[in-house]
Amino acid sequence: MIQLGNSIPAVSVTLVTKDGQEATTADTLFAGKKVVLFAVPGAFTPTCSAHHLPGFVVLADEIKAKGVDMIACISVNDAFVMRAWGEQQNAEAITMIADGAGAFTKALGLEMETGDFGGMRSQRYAMIIDNGVVKQLNVEAPKQFEVSKAEAVLAAL
Repeated sequence: MIQLGNSIPAVSVTLVTKDGQEATTADTLFAGKKVVLFAVPGAFTPTCSAHHLPGFVVLADEIKAKGVDMIACISVNDAFVMRAWGEQQNAEAITMIADGAGAFTKALGLEMETGDFGGMRSQRYAMIIDNGVVKQLNVEAPKQFEVSKAEAVLAAL
């Protein structure tokens, strides 16, 4: 599993943009920026839709006031799903990232098998990245939602 002080891997991800989608690599996307990245097991799922993403939407201005250049949400979903979910959640302040095949999630060592829920998904986590280097990593215990919520990240900043 990725550790504090490790660099974000050069793995392909899909950035959801206003005009569609853009293929990029995670290391390029996060280079030269202070980023809060949080991952959810799935878009449109109960905790993710009712609490995780909305918490970052509500606290986006406060988080960015701490010197954060980008707040990003990633999930093992395709770009079309991430776009629809972001629109449904009014997440204009959040950069939505699709990890369709789970390559980024696997490269971090943060994948989990969920069986019939959706197969391989990401564990729930939040990290603070500074110029491509992991400075804070909060991985949730199974079926928990405490250390990766927006309030915990804001307190860590």
